Amino acid sequence: MISNKLRLFTLFICFSLLSGCSIVRWQIDSAEEHLKSVGFEQHSLALEEGGTLSYWRGGKGQPLLLIHGFGGNAVTTWKNEMFELSKNYQVIAPDLTWFGDSFSAGEANLTTQTQAIWQLIDDLQLDNVNIASISYGGFITFNMLNNNLQDERINKAIIIASPGPYFSDDDLAALNQRFSVDSPEDFFVPKNSDELRRLFDGILVAPKMMPDFIADQIYQNYFSAWHKQKIAMIQSLQDDRDALLEIPITPTPTLLIWGEKDRIFPVENGIYLSKKIQAPLVVIPNTGHGVTNEQPDMVVHLIKTFIESETL
Repeated sequence: MISNKLRLFTLFICFSLLSGCSIVRWQIDSAEEHLKSVGFEQHSLALEEGGTLSYWRGGKGQPLLLIHGFGGNAVTTWKNEMFELSKNYQVIAPDLTWFGDSFSAGEANLTTQTQAIWQLIDDLQLDNVNIASISYGGFITFNMLNNNLQDERINKAIIIASPGPYFSDDDLAALNQRFSVDSPEDFFVPKNSDELRRLFDGILVAPKMMPDFIADQIYQNYFSAWHKQKIAMIQSLQDDRDALLEIPITPTPTLLIWGEKDRIFPVENGIYLSKKIQAPLVVIPNTGHGVTNEQPDMVVHLIKTFIESETL
């Protein structure tokens, strides 16, 4: 016998298809309403170079900045962690420029992204900030930590699945080969729902079933805009890497978290980074690149433990 919940869900799917409603849009609205129900508010900051940085803010206590990676936005990346971490910290989760509800009139590169985050920190007058970031967000964090050598407003950093500047041209060539693409931007900037599936297959250990209409809705809501800027951001990372490597390694206490089965940046990248910057590394079994989505409870535990402990 079909359960009432399954029957209602089936009816909702049928109604959505017939009426043209977006299930993905409904999920977005539902997630945002849930955030608001626990005290989060969405704000926007006018950027100095032109444009707007959208961010979510909730909770009380020491500030904790959550920086998402390439694709999606703050809520899709950190939703579950935001709920839990706001019980102990003041959580600030921005949409990076050219993602979610944010955009910039500046040049599409790591510097512009980093400066936008510093503008947010300045505007909120934050001090003693903890940062947790994933994937491309880790590149931003490394850039901020270099500034922290003089600024010292960052307390601790948690970097998830991001080698920062410590990736080579050979690493990029291997990534291209793994996903049968000519360049990294072909993988990270999907141009249709089929390429979106390839991206998800690479990020998650066990990708969820994705009917064509759902894949199309995800693509339209999260990946269809700002292609030119996103491609430029990926293409400029090699130059950004070389610039970052010229700066001394930061003394800011840092924790690394990696998925054992990460296909984007394999765990060997995490081990190398750990040795290079003398930071502890936690490897989560049976987890891919999408650590925050696959293991939110573990991520919350590791973040809280690292922030609250003198040493890990």
